[in-house]
This record gives sequence, structure tokens and C-alpha cells, in this order.
Amino acid sequence: MTALTRLRLNDFRNHATLDLKLDARPVCLYGANGAGKTNILEAISQLGPGRGLRAANLPDMTRHGATAWTVSATLDDGQKIGVGLDASGSGAKRTVRLDGAPASAGDLADLIRIVWLTPSMDSVFRGGASDRRRFFDRQVMAHIPSHGSVSARYEKAMRERNALLERGRVDPAWADAIEARMAEAGAIIAANRARVLSALQDAVNARPEGHFPKGDLALEGEAERLAASEAGLIEIEDSLSEQLAKGRYRDQAAGRTLSGPHRTDLSVIHRPTGAPAREASTGQQKALLIGLILASARALCDSGEGPTPLILLDEAAAHLDRDRRSALFDELVSLGGQAWLTGTEAFLFDAFEDRAQLVEVAP
Repeated sequence: MTALTRLRLNDFRNHATLDLKLDARPVCLYGANGAGKTNILEAISQLGPGRGLRAANLPDMTRHGATAWTVSATLDDGQKIGVGLDASGSGAKRTVRLDGAPASAGDLADLIRIVWLTPSMDSVFRGGASDRRRFFDRQVMAHIPSHGSVSARYEKAMRERNALLERGRVDPAWADAIEARMAEAGAIIAANRARVLSALQDAVNARPEGHFPKGDLALEGEAERLAASEAGLIEIEDSLSEQLAKGRYRDQAAGRTLSGPHRTDLSVIHRPTGAPAREASTGQQKALLIGLILASARALCDSGEGPTPLILLDEAAAHLDRDRRSALFDELVSLGGQAWLTGTEAFLFDAFEDRAQLVEVAP
């Protein structure tokens, strides 16, 4: 399993210094609102790929009055990892270290995977397609860390295409070159999403019936449908290239690219009722989300392709009744990965008994 046995923060958000010595059991952070519990989860999320739990800019995570921050951790196998903000140059840069030596984000991805659920994600089913796509791509990145860099390549090429469209006259050769890069990255994005959707649905189906309902998942995007039908990358790439070329004049009128993986939506059906998740009650949506996160963690544990995940659950226990809290804690323990939970009161975690460690966070 993967667990943090020590976590140290320096000048991260409201924490001037923090040094937690831990064991591999779940970690329950409790304390008053504003004490910095979520900031600790955000710090941990910086150890994984992407921009972290709040998707914040690097300088924004620096404590007021400080110029840089660091987050370092010791894993249960003794390896030491760390990330930080380097503000010494002309621009803010993220630094990565492994056992004291400079390293890359890819090196960290081989050692640590992270899934999380925060209160801001409660509206994912009621929001727009971009909310659901962002939620799902976060799961894809946990399974396939390179998904983030591929998505960045796609977004960069799309911005170039949009800028070309806005000029009013499109040079076909220039457009062909840009669209080829979009199609190449888009095909990989679609294949990654289809692969993780299949693994996630299998994990959902394998979960026990009970307090967290199962969902039926689908991706509403042509490239993802091709990937799900086992089309190869070249076929998906050719389809995207053709779609982009045919849509140039329409997109030029709109001033932006109207088709492609950046428009894909995640469809979730609340299996017990057969209704779309967006029509479920707030409580049903919350339970469904927790079930999806647990399934994502289970899929990672069962894949055998990387470390077991760290599971970050911000304020999840506070919104569950006692039976559901107990069911959640039982399942977290059974997963084997280290879970980190937050809550305002210690009693919220009573059902863990001695299976977790309590840490009080004071302002």
C-alpha cells in the first residue's frame, strides 16, 4: 500500500510550519472551520499530477508574508518526496525532489496516486458538461498520469486553432497542421477516457450493494465512442481530423472549436431509480459521488499498474448519517490505501474505533 508516515508543510496556506508523524492507518483531521484542515489535503494533493485539489496557481498557495512554500512527505517504504514553489526566477515554478535529488512530476506519479472528493464537487451532476468532464478527467489522471500532459497539448493546439479562426481568413495548410496536432492528442485523450471508464464501471459493478448507490456511466463524445468500440488510435485520429476540417467554417462563425474531446460529457444514471443523476436528490447525488470515488480507488488498487491511492475526503463524514459513516469507514479500511478525512468534530470518526488516527488541527 501507499501511506504517508510523515508530512511536513512550510509556509503553505495558513500553515507556517506543520510536522505530522503518522502510521499507515486512515488519518482523521478535526478542528474548527478555518483551522486549515482542507489546506492540509490540498498540500497532499500537490504531491500528485495536476494542479491539486483547488486547481490553484502556485503563488496563491503561499502563506501571507512568505515568498515560497514546500510540502514534503515520507512514504511507508522510507522514500522521501517533496514539492515546492521556486519564486527565485522571473516566474513561479514547481520544484520536485525525490530522496533529496531533483526529480520530475513523472517520477512522483510512479510513487503516488491520489483521488479526492470535496464539497465543491457536490454540484457536479447539476452543473454543466465542463464540470463533469473535469471531474472525470481527474479520475483519468489518477489512473494515467500522462493524461494531464496530453490534455495540455490538445488545449494548446486548440487555442492556436481558435486564434486562427478569429482572424477571419484561414490558411488551409496552417489549419491542417494545427488540426493534426489536435487530432493526435485528442485520440489519446479519448482512448484514455474510454479505458478508465471501463475500469471504473467494472469497479462500480463489483462494489457491494448498500449505502452508496451504483451508477451506470457513459461518455457522450464521438471520439470516446470510437475508442470504446476498440477502434485504434489512427482511426480515432483520422475521424477527429475529418471532423475538424469539415467544421472550419462553422467554427469560424462561432469563433471557437465546437467539436472534439473538449466537448465530451459524462453521463451518469442513478441505477436504483434509473434516472439521470442530475434529477436525483441532493442526498442521492452525494452518496452516488462517494460511491464513484470509492470505485475509482478500488479500480486503482485492483489494476496492479501502480501504487495504491491516497484517498482525500473533505468534509464527507459530516453529511452522512451514522450508518453511512460506518459503511464508508469500513470500505476505506478494506481498500488498503491510506485515507485522509476532515471534520469539525472528533466524534464524526467514532465508527473507525482504533482503525484510524485522530489529529486535531488548531488555527
